[in-house]
Amino acid sequence: FMLLNTVRRNIVWLLCSQSSKKLQEGALVSASSDDMLHLWNLRQKRPAILHSLKFNRERITFCHLPFQSKWLYVGTERGNTHIVNIESFVLSGYVIMWNKAIELSTKTHPGPVVHLSDSPRDEGKLLMGYENGTVVLWDLRSKRADLRVYYDEAIHSIGWHNEGKQFICSHSDGSLTFWNLKSPSRPFQIIVPHGKIQQDGKKIESCKPILKVEYKTCKNSEPFIIFSGGLSYDKPWRRPSLTIMHGKAITVLEMDHPIVDFLTLCETPYPNEIQEPYAVVILLEKDLIVVDLTQSHYPIFENPYPMDIHESPVTCTQYFADCPPDLIPVLYSVGAKHKKQGYSSKEWPVSGGAWNLGAQTYPEIIITGHADGSVKFWDASAITLQMLYKLKTSKVFEKQKLEGKPTAEMAEEDPFAIQLMYWCPESRIFCIAGASAYVIVYRFSKHEVNPEISVSLHCLEVQLQSEIEDNISPEAEMIPPFPNASSHLSSLKDLSGSTNTVASEGIVKDSIPCLSVKARPVRMPPGYQAELVIQLVWADGEAPQQITSLTANSAYGVVAFGNCSNLVVVDFIQKTVLLSMGSFELYGSSDLFQRQPRSPRRSKQFAADNFCMRGLSNFYPDLTKRIRTSYQSLTELSDGPISLELERCKSPTASDNRENSISHSRSSSVSSIDKETKETITALYFTESFARKNDTTASPCLWVGTGLGVVLTVSINLPSTDELRQAEPVTASPSGTFLSLKGAVLTFACLDCSGTLIHPPYEAWRDPNSMEESERTKKRKLVLHSSCSQDTGDHQFAIICSEKQAKVFSLPSQTCLYVHNVTDTSFLLRADVVTLCNSACLACFCASGRIIVHSLPSLRPLLDVNYLPVTDMRIARTFCFTNEGQALYLGSPTEIQRLNYSQEMFDNLQDMLGELFTPVETPEAQYRGFLKGLFGGTGGTLDREELFGEATAGKASRSLAQHIPGSGGVEGMKGAAGGVIGDLARARLALDERGQKLGELDEKTARMMTSAEAFSKHAHEVSVGSRQETEHV
Repeated sequence: FMLLNTVRRNIVWLLCSQSSKKLQEGALVSASSDDMLHLWNLRQKRPAILHSLKFNRERITFCHLPFQSKWLYVGTERGNTHIVNIESFVLSGYVIMWNKAIELSTKTHPGPVVHLSDSPRDEGKLLMGYENGTVVLWDLRSKRADLRVYYDEAIHSIGWHNEGKQFICSHSDGSLTFWNLKSPSRPFQIIVPHGKIQQDGKKIESCKPILKVEYKTCKNSEPFIIFSGGLSYDKPWRRPSLTIMHGKAITVLEMDHPIVDFLTLCETPYPNEIQEPYAVVILLEKDLIVVDLTQSHYPIFENPYPMDIHESPVTCTQYFADCPPDLIPVLYSVGAKHKKQGYSSKEWPVSGGAWNLGAQTYPEIIITGHADGSVKFWDASAITLQMLYKLKTSKVFEKQKLEGKPTAEMAEEDPFAIQLMYWCPESRIFCIAGASAYVIVYRFSKHEVNPEISVSLHCLEVQLQSEIEDNISPEAEMIPPFPNASSHLSSLKDLSGSTNTVASEGIVKDSIPCLSVKARPVRMPPGYQAELVIQLVWADGEAPQQITSLTANSAYGVVAFGNCSNLVVVDFIQKTVLLSMGSFELYGSSDLFQRQPRSPRRSKQFAADNFCMRGLSNFYPDLTKRIRTSYQSLTELSDGPISLELERCKSPTASDNRENSISHSRSSSVSSIDKETKETITALYFTESFARKNDTTASPCLWVGTGLGVVLTVSINLPSTDELRQAEPVTASPSGTFLSLKGAVLTFACLDCSGTLIHPPYEAWRDPNSMEESERTKKRKLVLHSSCSQDTGDHQFAIICSEKQAKVFSLPSQTCLYVHNVTDTSFLLRADVVTLCNSACLACFCASGRIIVHSLPSLRPLLDVNYLPVTDMRIARTFCFTNEGQALYLGSPTEIQRLNYSQEMFDNLQDMLGELFTPVETPEAQYRGFLKGLFGGTGGTLDREELFGEATAGKASRSLAQHIPGSGGVEGMKGAAGGVIGDLARARLALDERGQKLGELDEKTARMMTSAEAFSKHAHEVSVGSRQETEHV
């Protein structure tokens, strides 16, 4: 997808080319800041450049393409006007030099050309506006100026009245001047729409420049004057605005982003007819909106295309292909209830092009987490992208009060930023981890929680132990291997009263969460409703560390998360903490690295407060503070203990971007590991598996991966029946099993004995707020993976991938069957086990830009291609794979880039692409009547071919502009599609072009026949006259 990239002013005009044969040509002309004109072919699904023209000696400042013309007027910074044939993209010899245009009207250079337009009355008259305030009406036939006007304020734009007798100019002082061609000596009206009369009562104050103005007439009402800018200087806080003047009414529409350009949509394309405007299309730097002019309050149209993915910066993404088919309609119906009101009742007026869904039928959903705490669900089926539902996670918290406390430093201006997400499409359980060290568990309901029942949010506060090196002196002898979980502060609160225990001034902060959950009952509309809020609290004056991994399981009713040094497992059904341990405690007495207790280090507070607790500005240069953390700067980090410790505190996918020092990464040598006493939890995975070697049956367990490449298992013991699940406790304890790999662990998966991917068990969704009693009270329905038959044996394959290598273990024997070193010179940023063509495979994305795919369980390489080197942390944080050979990442702050590595999808891609160009009949021009045509003063039609062609105007100087052939047409289609579909598309385009050439040939033949007949007739007359003269003699 390309979702409206941030528009800059380097592309200044887009001009549609139309032929004189009632059908548009399907071409586009663009002018860019490097003084290049490009002609684009839109008749194919992938637009391609047909021709380019590079101006060498002059800079382009304005372009104008008259309606139904193939000659483009180009104004330059030197004040000259050139003419380009857009069919051949050749410069005409006809040039309007600035000195001939102004002659002696001014003594100085008039400045760049800022406006060009032909007169509605006579297309042989060209109106040229210059920056210094000079306006010239140029007669193209006689090559001289008909009139010149001058105003002492700089001109920014000009708009014609449809009768061609008047025009309006916008100026740098915020004024509008109205001119009449019959009396060009001075404007007949001057207004400053947003200016105030000064104290002397005579002069009106100056305002900001009016950058563009349009003058549109109506049949039954006053004309519309629409302009951008022009606001008063005394209100600098005012946002960018568009002003609509209709009669005496002045309406100011404020925009969220700066205005790049706007265009008024009218009922007729002919400039000499009454325009009847009905909408205004406004292009903003980060959005596109359309205003309805037919209603008095000027509402905007509801945009059917997603332009607001960057409404708040995207911090994380998830991509799901082949989802349950009922999800998209349900999410859309719930999201429709939350949509903004006040949109125009009319349909979106821009109707060009057409979508093609192709042969793909499975639904796809993209989830984006944002810096303001919002989560958006998008329908990404085929190549469309529509927002389905928006969840605001910040609503569970009280509004943030800016206090000079270190907790504010943790997330800076984005305390609610989404760090991690987990979603189970089947059970519709959704979990998020925020930047302020909290986790929220959501359940989905199509109904609002009964408003008559007071509903308070459940909050669970968890205090993690301090790090081992800070709590234990060198004289300490031993640490209990598994401390009692009750020793940690973990309290469930029904927040009807005080939410936090605030430490008094002068006392070290302890047991205080970073954010305050709302104490009052909250309204829960249809959609995702908060089930439980889990917050990490301050401990011994230190802020909690950010969460680095998150997972949940609806069948078990358990959520697990970890950070730089701890693992927490919570029962979200009974709202209790099952396990809260330091990562080193999970080993018990079998610690692989035999870490020794040490005295505290001075750098501890720096590491926790100044790095780990910072917000997403470390990863995203587009947030408020604009802290740029580029890939290049990350490679310059030192390899000392502090540097390694700081890496632990970052997210698992973004913490090791140091290609130059990859040989010293966190698990490349035992010596570096020995220096570390804490271990980041980088991956978590719930499944039915064998936790120990001597297990005979699979049981619920949690696989835990760490930053040191170690995999541990935690056994989950559940009550035997669903009735006992609500009352009897659930226990979680380390099993003592551990496996090891090189590099931080990224992902897990399990295959059954036949090589089929084992999906974790889940609870079938049921609506907790259903109106039907039977729906609310029915038993939980658990869906388990059907294991292979007894004949083939009862064992599993465990797939584990780290940032360096992938391993396949046989369970329960824990024998390593296959091992593959994925990379030695770089590291993996993302790895996912996905299904492709009904088979499981391991897809990896490397920091060097390679996409690598391996078969499972054999780990045979299937694909290894160089795709995109990671030069931005945004790519590392948002890259993700999904089923059916697809992946995506955030290519820029405003663009989601979707890619595909499936041959089946590639073969069908051409059919899935939309049609940009759809032929539309040009409406017939209004009949002006005999008297109007006779006395209307029109100059008739202009034969531009005769006037600007090479035969009359000659050739332009070769040094002025250079013609560059493009790759469009049939040649440009060669790499656009594969297979039979691509061949058909190329053949169809070739036939279209051949038909067009044949049509042109028919026209030339007809003209030649007409000329031949005329010549024959004339020759016959001459012959008869000669005979008569001979006979007379």
